[in-house]
Amino acid sequence: MPIVEVRCGVLHAPLRAPFVTALRSTTVVESLLVEILDESGTHGIGEAPVVEKVTGESLHALRVCVEGPLRSVVVGREPDDLVPLLHDVARQAPSNPAARAAVDVALHDLAARRQGVSLPRFLGGTLLKVPTDVTVSADTADRLVAAARDRVDDGFDVVKLKVGTDPVTDVERVLAVRAAVGEAVTVRLDANQGWTPQEAVRVLGLLEDADAGVELVEQPVAAADIDGLAWVRRRAQTPVMADESVFGLRELVTVISKGAADSVNVKLAKAGGLLPAVALLELARAHGLGAMVGSMMEGPVGVGAAASLAAVHGTTVVPDLDAAWWLDGSPLQGGLRYEGAMVHLPDTPGLGIERR
Repeated sequence: MPIVEVRCGVLHAPLRAPFVTALRSTTVVESLLVEILDESGTHGIGEAPVVEKVTGESLHALRVCVEGPLRSVVVGREPDDLVPLLHDVARQAPSNPAARAAVDVALHDLAARRQGVSLPRFLGGTLLKVPTDVTVSADTADRLVAAARDRVDDGFDVVKLKVGTDPVTDVERVLAVRAAVGEAVTVRLDANQGWTPQEAVRVLGLLEDADAGVELVEQPVAAADIDGLAWVRRRAQTPVMADESVFGLRELVTVISKGAADSVNVKLAKAGGLLPAVALLELARAHGLGAMVGSMMEGPVGVGAAASLAAVHGTTVVPDLDAAWWLDGSPLQGGLRYEGAMVHLPDTPGLGIERR
């Protein structure tokens, strides 16, 4: 039953509230949905989030890549020959990791559906639930406090604060949230490249002196500044996590060799899919580096695949899988569901997601 068709559609869904970081602000999720069908009509679905400031891919670029070079690789191939097929996909379109990720996930979903098992079981695991943190967008101190309290009331116990928009007031806002949520709630920071190395050390030092109890800081400096990342790590007591600095193995090797981070955030849309993401997790583990599985602002397909990866391979810190929680309506049905801070995956074939 070879692959006969590759289809593209668009997921465009509003968010419950604006999503604001040091890199961008948005009120919607926009993704390219990729559907791959075999000769029997069985299909698999993947998702490529449109986050141009991270991956450099517009919606048009994603579609052109999938309908062009990636389609030519997969049509006519046997989906059960998954590993060589995925390696061929990984060699295409080096500048389009999110497009490759969508095809990679769709192929995994198709293969799992053909075997009648859930994606986590297809990947070799039995766990069907994983915890997640929840993101609180960059905002004023009062609004951050209100949003953090609301998320704790929603059942989340790990809060990720978006900082990096203003190093002068970042300390005040983090301390206000810490005071509001109490010591039982884990607080982590994500600067999204918003600080210089000097600003990062200054802000983190003030928070450390105030006993803010910050679990970690994610991507405090510019993605390309690995030396700056290492400089911050040597001077701060707060653990440093690399995110935008690491897309694939080459960047992770550089981070490891320079001692630039304590851990790495592995995202499918950066890595190019499940297969390369597993390689990143294995390399990090082999070198004693912590790892988290994260998500972009994307829908249930991308988050479901990331949650499946986290369920099977594990992480050293609570994953960042709340993106689909923020959607206010979707043209998709089925798939993961949230219960407080837990992501529950369905024990149905593949990702268990269909169009309405």
